[in-house]
Amino acid sequence: MLTSLSAIILGFAVLIWSADRFIYGAAALSRNLGISPLIIGLTIVGFGTSAPEMLVSAFAAAQGNPGLAIGNAVGSNIANIALILGVTALVTPLVVGSRILRREMPVLLLVMVFAGLLLLNGHLERLDGALLLLGLVIVLAWIVYDGLRSRTDVSDPMGAEFDAEIPNEVPTTRALIWLALGLVLLLISARILVWGAVNVAEALGVSDLIIGLTIIAIGTSLPELAASVVSARRGEPDIAIGNVIGSNMFNLLGVLALPGLIHPAAVPGDVLTRDFPVMLGLTLLFLVMAFGLRGRAGRIGRPGGLLLVACFVGYLVWLGYSM
Repeated sequence: MLTSLSAIILGFAVLIWSADRFIYGAAALSRNLGISPLIIGLTIVGFGTSAPEMLVSAFAAAQGNPGLAIGNAVGSNIANIALILGVTALVTPLVVGSRILRREMPVLLLVMVFAGLLLLNGHLERLDGALLLLGLVIVLAWIVYDGLRSRTDVSDPMGAEFDAEIPNEVPTTRALIWLALGLVLLLISARILVWGAVNVAEALGVSDLIIGLTIIAIGTSLPELAASVVSARRGEPDIAIGNVIGSNMFNLLGVLALPGLIHPAAVPGDVLTRDFPVMLGLTLLFLVMAFGLRGRAGRIGRPGGLLLVACFVGYLVWLGYSM
């Protein structure tokens, strides 16, 4: 047990650090190639923050633990909204000023409904995984198109925020080194983390799904938590919220696709009756807060942040009673 817990702690630490280095290298390389900061932020950074979930789910599915992989995808989305946005809003109230984000929020809801319909029959098959990946390609294409159309809009604050955050004047060789090193360490740490988590689940007699929904989901969401809090403290609330929206779309379309493609299996019943409805309800609550009323910019203040965190604590208590 001690060895497995050490593997989880080490895996999380390396996973978080390597994800940061991977994003840094990929963003710097893309900037050197002439890609606009807005496009880099909307695509590469969003993909990078979901890389830990993707690799953990891939290894879990390959080892025959699809419940852990599915729990990781759904649990990470719950943690992103209730824990990460909640904590971030408690630190610094968030105001949604970007029109780009306000266009992406309904897309997130559509993606969630699409994923839910594929899971509704109780099975996650290879066809479902392929359709989810196709959806990811379509969403990425739309994001790039929307970003290209919007980058000339100097009034949208998101472009300026990304321009300040994306690494600049990093030599291409150094960017490639960080990109490669980050990817290698991501692979190694994800493998170590899954090994430790599966062992702990077996030792405690807890299902892979519960481990995926809690320990793994919270741990793999830590990069988003750090990025969102730092962005909000720097006066970049749109990046903080954009991290969550982008990560949740990648989780549903990319992370959830992997167990279907690698290890088709039945979807645990609790996912359909408990976890997916919680994720959907939290997303709707987030959209109501973020859109605001009467066309004004939405605001997630400290009361809203406290409500989201309380929802997350309540969900964890519910999981505890379900064990």
